[in-house]
Amino acid sequence: MSELTQYLSRNVRQYGIMIALVAIVVLFQILTDGLLLVPNNVASLIQQNAYVMILAIGMVMVIVARHIDLSVGSVVAFVGGVTAILMNSYDVPWLLAVVAALVLGALIGCWQGFWVAYVGIPAFIVTLAGMLIFRGLAIVLVGTTVAGLPRPFNAISNGSLPDVLGYVANLDVVTLLIGAFAIAGVVIGQVRSRVAKRKHDLAVEPFVAFLGRLVVSSGLIAFITYLLARSAGGTPIVLVIIGVLVIIYSFVMNRTVFGRHIYAVGGNLQAAMLSGINTKRVDFMVFVNMGMLAALAGVVTTSRAGAGVAAAGNMFELDAIAAAFIGGTAVSGGVGKISGAIVGALIMGVLNMGLSIMAVDPAWQQVIKGLVLLVAVAFDLLSKRRGGR
Repeated sequence: MSELTQYLSRNVRQYGIMIALVAIVVLFQILTDGLLLVPNNVASLIQQNAYVMILAIGMVMVIVARHIDLSVGSVVAFVGGVTAILMNSYDVPWLLAVVAALVLGALIGCWQGFWVAYVGIPAFIVTLAGMLIFRGLAIVLVGTTVAGLPRPFNAISNGSLPDVLGYVANLDVVTLLIGAFAIAGVVIGQVRSRVAKRKHDLAVEPFVAFLGRLVVSSGLIAFITYLLARSAGGTPIVLVIIGVLVIIYSFVMNRTVFGRHIYAVGGNLQAAMLSGINTKRVDFMVFVNMGMLAALAGVVTTSRAGAGVAAAGNMFELDAIAAAFIGGTAVSGGVGKISGAIVGALIMGVLNMGLSIMAVDPAWQQVIKGLVLLVAVAFDLLSKRRGGR
């Protein structure tokens, strides 16, 4: 068996996710008679499913650390409601209201992290209680829809970057430049990582696989850039927010001590404790971070709706958990990537939009997403068993 074949067989999950995403996009492009990849629909896909990507980033870190968070949907509703009330009833400037929302999310994370890390209650129970508590508080606070929010706040999820550089052949130049920078960043980052591994005599993937991955990644970014450049608004503002989050959290997980500690705690708790890692602090901070990201998702969701709604965030925890697992995060903890979670979130987003365009009943949409989650976890477990043999 060649080196390339051996590598691909060992990393079937990583490449299988990308293949699955492309296959699902092609399938729905056919089933929707080409409507899925209409430029404006692609922009809407990102805006409508931004909350999944934001929550999935935090959920990956939680699951890698061997926990789960069932409260994120309720936190989205509660924080979103508080944010809307601050702006609508107390005339708080929208930017200050967003900062207050993030602080509130961090406090919620501190509350849940305390019970998990320092009291020792399983995260499943703590966050299940949180799901009930914060949903109830959202209903109490937002008895009726809180609308009439500032236009700049609503633009967070509904607006696009201004076309200050004009157009070239009906393509937004700002969007084209952002896409070019994104491709350059991916290529430079991957090349530097490969060079660094070789310098330290670490194993690297075969060059053919490395080159193929770069070509496919760059091609996908270029294709999405082209579609967004043709859309009515160009680059959605929320896409820039997600891009910044991906860069920051990829760096945190791969290049910082805290990120390595998360993997260590999730991979082998006892070994991490014997190594001197403050495992309680790691667990605590993971939930603080999840609270902040859930708050940000609440801001994005409220901005998208243009109002605070008590029913917001319903089943968001399912989408976030599914995106993490579909993206390759291990059920048992210790394994997971931010990039994989984003791909998983895109798969969930394409499913949501594709099924909506086809006018599939919402009940059947839940059935399909549940089956996708089950298959993804089963595939992960079967891959591990085969690897063990």
